[in-house]
Amino acid sequence: FRDLMPRTLEGQITMEKTPSYFVTKEAPARISSMSKGTKLIVVVRDPVTRAISDYTQTLSKKPDIPTFESLTFKNRTTGLIDTSWSAIQIGIYAKHPYFPSGQILFVSGERLISDPAGELGRVQDFLGLKRIITDKHFYFNKTKGFPCLKKAEGSSKPHCLGKTKGRTHPDIDQEVVQRLRDFYRPFNMKFYQMTGQDFGWD
Repeated sequence: FRDLMPRTLEGQITMEKTPSYFVTKEAPARISSMSKGTKLIVVVRDPVTRAISDYTQTLSKKPDIPTFESLTFKNRTTGLIDTSWSAIQIGIYAKHPYFPSGQILFVSGERLISDPAGELGRVQDFLGLKRIITDKHFYFNKTKGFPCLKKAEGSSKPHCLGKTKGRTHPDIDQEVVQRLRDFYRPFNMKFYQMTGQDFGWD
């Protein structure tokens, strides 16, 4: 893995992005043995919204998959949630392997939308960088429902999320949504304790 990364000069930070480190059992030990200076930034969001978003993405590629409601339960009558379905499992953040606290920063997906400069300020602090990105670097794209990043003066147009982001979610039975909220609540509370952050999911 290390051999695949570009060479980093003094004063530079090399970044690499993947959605799977936080949910891969072996990742903490591998990253820790690679370098104690390696830091992990994990963007987390309301696990119910995350599960619906995950389903929406799959649905866009496989329109004939079963409904969200039918995939959510092992048994709809008893209300038993199917925790083997990855869309549900990934949102149980408290059960994923844990990294040393100084090496990991959890970023709120909700605050990244409502206050991008504030959340990126935390990221810059975590990485030991000067706070350069501020409110003036963003504007809110009402069509997408997400902020866009303004580039340096005189450069090309602002960077907004691509067409695969911000898809309209299907209508989900509110009874199912509430059942999922009840299911995730104790895991969320444990995650808040583990991270020292209240993400406000409920």
